[in-house]
Amino acid sequence: MAKNYHEKNGNALYIINILKKYSDAEHMLSVLDIIKYIENIYGVKNDRRTIERNIELLKEKLDYDIDIVKVGNKNYYYLINNPDIDFEPGEIRAIIDTFSYATFIPPTISQEIITKCQNMQNIYENKKLKDYQIYSNNIKTNNMEIIKNIEDINTAIYKQVKISFDYYKYELNPTLKNVKAGSFKVSPYTVIYSIQELYLIALKEGDKELKKFRLDRIKNIKISEEKVAKGIRKADIEKIVKAAISMYGDVGEEITVLCDNSLLDNVLEVFGKDINITKYDANRFKLIMNKDLEGFKYYLLRNLEYIEIIKPQKLKTEIANILKNYLAK
Repeated sequence: MAKNYHEKNGNALYIINILKKYSDAEHMLSVLDIIKYIENIYGVKNDRRTIERNIELLKEKLDYDIDIVKVGNKNYYYLINNPDIDFEPGEIRAIIDTFSYATFIPPTISQEIITKCQNMQNIYENKKLKDYQIYSNNIKTNNMEIIKNIEDINTAIYKQVKISFDYYKYELNPTLKNVKAGSFKVSPYTVIYSIQELYLIALKEGDKELKKFRLDRIKNIKISEEKVAKGIRKADIEKIVKAAISMYGDVGEEITVLCDNSLLDNVLEVFGKDINITKYDANRFKLIMNKDLEGFKYYLLRNLEYIEIIKPQKLKTEIANILKNYLAK
């Protein structure tokens, strides 16, 4: 009796699951199709009236957008995505691509997330991913705590309490090894994404300036009951984020350079639009921004033939010394 009760009252769920997985505007289902799917998948037999009654329930009482198309004397059904809660196929693909190539997610966790994404769409969209292949270097983290790190940090930020953790880095000793660089207690304020990495913005115990910590290098997080340090404003966080380039350095300084026009798109991709760009001559533009010198130095060395430093002079001198020392080797 209990089994029959659950089977009877589960029909609406069976129908919506079938429509989600096996229907769209190009693949509509008749009542007979739905009956067969439910019997094959759930082992439950239904009649036409039960299916039609439950579809009406789903539409009228539960607000599912089920379209009914009449062809001859038959009704065909398919589920229309709810734009407020359902992902579009292009959005699912964007999520899959992001986690396939994101370096801060281990391969096994990436695959789990990809599988969950595929389970959110119908079989016809998943067929388009049949030959999906990841073309990437072996640069993903092996830190399996990354998802827990995100959850723990989010909890600590919400509760406004401090956390402690171990921080790791790679060393050649004599072979490549991931070793503990230290243990820290910090007041966490936010997590940001930059150049395929997640960073925690936090105030280290005893410091006065905010620091950045890569989440994939953090292990063994412990949430304390001690409240975070006071006096940190949103403006302080925005300042450190805007000043950082590839998350090197913490303090911004005004930089003025002349750049070849061919660098314009790349400059906007790397530094965003919150910078001062003006035309200098037919082939160059002037770039003025407040960024950390350490981070900009690495960008400058990659594009040295296209950039002329105007200020600060100390950056120009440092680059000259780097080149001089390199050529002397």
